[in-house]
Amino acid sequence: MIHIVLVEPEIPHNTGAAGRLAVAANACLHLIEPLGFEIDEKQVRRAGLDYWKDVKLKTWSSWDEFVANPPLPSEQWYLMTTKAKDNYWQVEYPRDCCLIFGAETRGLADSILQSYPQNMIKIPMKENSTRSLNQSTCVGIAMYEVLRQHPELIK
Repeated sequence: MIHIVLVEPEIPHNTGAAGRLAVAANACLHLIEPLGFEIDEKQVRRAGLDYWKDVKLKTWSSWDEFVANPPLPSEQWYLMTTKAKDNYWQVEYPRDCCLIFGAETRGLADSILQSYPQNMIKIPMKENSTRSLNQSTCVGIAMYEVLRQHPELIK
């Protein structure tokens, strides 16, 4: 199973889009607090997320809580960051993996990246074109590379 992990997401519509991707791919969505929004019925309806009830969702109170009891060992984690050297398509993903994304305005904390430098991957971009891509776009790009390698995950 693919685990999509959003660390301190700030924008509800990005989280909603990641949830929709999770449903489409039979993946699990993990949200690590603090969140920049409330996940309640009113907010979910407002964002038009009628599929939200179908999201396999796990919330964590902090990164430390996630690390203490992760869904998979850290060898199966892939941290998306513009600071990585390796491109996402250079990885042979295991069938079960965690795709980890940072907050929209600041990415993953340096302390997280320094703890798992061998797990860092990036989506390449034209130099000096933009700081980063939209978080939910990145989720889709990375998740569908895993599915390309393991199409049985959505059968």
